[in-house]
Amino acid sequence: MSKRRVTKPVYLGGVKVGGGADITVQSMTKTDTRDVAATVRQIHELEEAGCEIIRSAVPDMVAAKAMREIKKKIHIPLIADIHFHYQLALECAEGGVDCLRLNPGNLRNEDQVRQVVAKAKERNIPIRIGVNFGSLPPVGGIGRTRGFSRHLDLVNRLPKAGEAQEGQYSIVDHMLATALWEISFLEQLDFDQIKISMKAFDVPTTVEAYRRLAEMVPYPMHLGITEAGTVQSGSIRTAVGLGVLLYEGIGDTIRVSLSGDSTEEVAAGYEILKSLNLRSKGTTLVACPSCGRADVDVVKLANDVDQLLKKSDKKIKVAVMGCEVNGPGEAKDADVGIAAGAGRAVIFRKGVKVRVVAEADMLTALMEEVENTPSTVSD
Repeated sequence: MSKRRVTKPVYLGGVKVGGGADITVQSMTKTDTRDVAATVRQIHELEEAGCEIIRSAVPDMVAAKAMREIKKKIHIPLIADIHFHYQLALECAEGGVDCLRLNPGNLRNEDQVRQVVAKAKERNIPIRIGVNFGSLPPVGGIGRTRGFSRHLDLVNRLPKAGEAQEGQYSIVDHMLATALWEISFLEQLDFDQIKISMKAFDVPTTVEAYRRLAEMVPYPMHLGITEAGTVQSGSIRTAVGLGVLLYEGIGDTIRVSLSGDSTEEVAAGYEILKSLNLRSKGTTLVACPSCGRADVDVVKLANDVDQLLKKSDKKIKVAVMGCEVNGPGEAKDADVGIAAGAGRAVIFRKGVKVRVVAEADMLTALMEEVENTPSTVSD
């Protein structure tokens, strides 16, 4: 795996992003932001799930004013997601949010952006430049607000990554130009508390956009695949795209965008990071897929164990295997594990047998061993 890209850090409240800090996992609320109680309740659920940064949509001034109240009742940094109306960013900054997400495709008026930057400097609030394939400025209209129809923007006619002929202007080129326009404008205003995202649904386009921009600027990057899909398909699509970038050392904070419960986004985010040994929050489960050799319902056992482990913050590796012969060897680096056989199961630690228990007692026995095993790594 490549060495982590060196980036200039920004601080969202007390959370450091970039500058060698742990890659953080964030999510976005799916409630109506104007409903303070519902939004705070969801954020508290996400905090419990391990979410480290939260973002909320701000579609109007009522939502912007609600952000002030939401901020008072939560414990993690709050980002205001702003698209068309700069006044909403100004209100959110006054209300104490920890970061502003601006979409350079939807907020292109330089005077308005200038006012937002002035307020961000005054309040010491970072800005995320959120470039998104679905809301790019029209071709030829970057940084311009007049004379360009959104219905004739030509963006969807641009070739995606891998489709462009040599010298042809591509969607990745347009994403880069959009990001660089706003980065340069913020830098001209002596503002460098910047983080950047370059999201698309198409994985190759996303990967190429992040790769190319990473070579051009020193700012931390928020990784994501936009509108990735349902919990199952979206998690896979995101894992593929983010996995490539993270393996190459690119990325400082991540969000898994799923059509489902936001806590699923957090869980998927940590699993992606754990698979690359970038974070070690909570337990890691190694589970046999089962086959004709299995004498017990190892799939049910693995899922039962997984549900119980979600309640634990202990940083250990647990293995659930369906074959007494191969189980300990296949998961010999697990801190504690079980190999289930006909009528009985073997409990092992680091591949060494420590107990043999009846099949009826195997789940209880395994969880007893987990409870008695200390965390082996620090996060």
